[in-house]
Parts: sequence; structure tokens; C-alpha cells
Amino acid sequence: MTVRDVIRELDSIAPLAYAEDFDNVGLLVGNPQQEVTGILVTLDTLESVVDEAIDKDCNCIVSFHPIIFKGLKKITGSNYVEKAVMRAIRNDVAILCIHTALDNALEGVNDRICEQLDLLNRKILIPKEETIRKLTTYVPAEKHENVRKALFEAGAGEIGKYSNCSFNIDGTGTFKGDDTSTPSYGEKGVFHSEKEIKLTLTFQKHLESGILKALFEAHPYEEVAFEVITLNNANQTIGMGMIGDLKTPMNEQDFLNFVKTRMNTSLIRHSALNKKTIKKVAVLGGSGSFAISSAQNAGADAYITADLKYHDFFQANESLLLMDIGHYESEQYTKSLLVQNLKKKMPNFAVILSDINTNPVKYF
Repeated sequence: MTVRDVIRELDSIAPLAYAEDFDNVGLLVGNPQQEVTGILVTLDTLESVVDEAIDKDCNCIVSFHPIIFKGLKKITGSNYVEKAVMRAIRNDVAILCIHTALDNALEGVNDRICEQLDLLNRKILIPKEETIRKLTTYVPAEKHENVRKALFEAGAGEIGKYSNCSFNIDGTGTFKGDDTSTPSYGEKGVFHSEKEIKLTLTFQKHLESGILKALFEAHPYEEVAFEVITLNNANQTIGMGMIGDLKTPMNEQDFLNFVKTRMNTSLIRHSALNKKTIKKVAVLGGSGSFAISSAQNAGADAYITADLKYHDFFQANESLLLMDIGHYESEQYTKSLLVQNLKKKMPNFAVILSDINTNPVKYF
């Protein structure tokens, strides 16, 4: 098992291609070829966490938050970021980060919050745009099924709960190869017509390289005619936040107590109570003020997130119960989710949950 193998497994849990543009995910410190002795999973990579990894014979840390977020112009140990990076480099400890890739995953951070609250009928709150692509290619009719099968096996043609989805149109293709060509059909230098199928399939953008590789390997033509375009369709399986229904509707006070218990938090900052019954609940782990209007438009009665500012609470506008449960508190179950998923992927490998509470916020 190498660091690169761990990156591959993380990508299968939550494709890094879907991390937000501002984020810094993947391998942040270390050599991708290094052999891994053990994996320590944490929410934040602090110097104390690196020491914990060393003590537990783990030379690879999988962190939710990136320890390196902005560019480092120097590494002198003058702050907590530089100290953690220096300690990791000195001890050959690799640091990987998944952050907003897991935020955007269907079974990621926000689904874990929904699970903690027993929400039903869950769906993505803000579907991510420009993540669906469409492939169109032209295949000799007699080879059409072979090429289509290869593309299906590479992951093309999956739409929501359906797989093996494609559209096929009969037609005629024409071509004439030059003197250096070696055509599979017809003769070089001679105009040729061939019965072809126009084959169209959609796919998730992170699969593009594998799908094109499958196309080129399965297609019989020397020159493969194809096009890939990005669709504007909303992706219902990737995006920020989630929304779902409570099993049993509650009044606002009961719901606040319910969330306080289920999310293991000692303090909830919230907007004014309006004697509203809470049934539909939106959630977004971490800083989620940007999604307040999305929660309102989705018909949520309550919105659970973190890092709300004073003026954000005015946006509740008596239509929504806004709840700030704390950044760490909203994401505290994320590292357990990562451990659970990594152990499924690597059942015979040491994947350890960090014992350190990295929450920098204390309450009096």
C-alpha cells in the first residue's frame, strides 16, 4: 500500500474532481510512492496530531480540513500550520486532505448529519453544476454493441438510479483515407460509406479519462470521431448541503433540544422562534451562510449549519429557523465516516481514528 493507493481509495469515496475551486485537496505533504505503515484519520492536522500518528506507527494522515490552505511563502515554524508541516516532513508523514470533495458527496458530510438526525427523503440541497458530460461517437453498426458495452463498463450511461443508458441512431458515415492510412473498413485513397450508429451517453466528469480510454481501445476505427460536451443539467447526486424530513414533526423548542442532543453540542445560536412546526430540515456542515436562501427556496422549516454572522440571522425573516451549532460540532462525525469507508476499502490495513479533539473553540 502506497500513498498513491490511499489517494485512489479516497477518490473512490469522494472524487477529488468535485472539490470546490477554492479548496486544496489531495496530497499536501509527502511522497506519493512512499509505502504506508498505517493511516490516522483526523478532522484537522495539528502538530499534536502528527505526533499521535508517529506514536501509532501511522506515516499517513487523512485529514478532512487542509492544513495548507493558502500559499506558504516560508516554513519557519512561526505558526500552527508551519509547525505541523515541518513535523510531518521531518518524520516522513504524508498528509492527505479530502474536504469539500466529501462535502459534495452524496454519502458525505451532510448525509452523516442527516443520519444523526434520522432525516427521511434526503436529497442534495444545492446540486453541483457542470459535473455531467455527454459523449457522442460514431461506430460501425456491427461493432456498435461491443463499443457500447465497453463504455458502460467504464461508467458511462449512469443516470440517477439507472445504468446502461444510451441513445442510438442509425446513419451512414463517409470517409477517405490518405496514402498513409490503414482503414479498418474500405481502402485507403478510396471514398467509403459505412453503416454506422451514432451513440450518445452521459457520464460523471471525473470518469472522463477512463471512458475515453475505453472508447479508443474498443473502437475499430484508426481515427475515432467523437465529441464531449459539458451539460448544464443539475447533478442530483453531487452538491452542497442536504434536505430531508423529520420522522415526527416537532415544535421549535423540542427541535432545538433534539439537535443539541443528537449533534452533541453544548450551545446553539439561533434566530427568533415563531411558534413554527419543524418538519423539513436543511443541513450544511461547516460555514453555510451562503446557502440560507437555498434552504428557504427548498421549503425548509429549519436550517442547521455553522459560522453564521450577526446579520445572517436577519435572513430568517420569520420563515426559517436558523441554527448555528458550531463548525467543529457540525463536522465532528466526519472522521468516523472516513474511517468506516476506508476500512471497507482496505479491510486488512490499519486505519485508526484520531483521539485528539481539534476543536479550537471553547465555551464558558
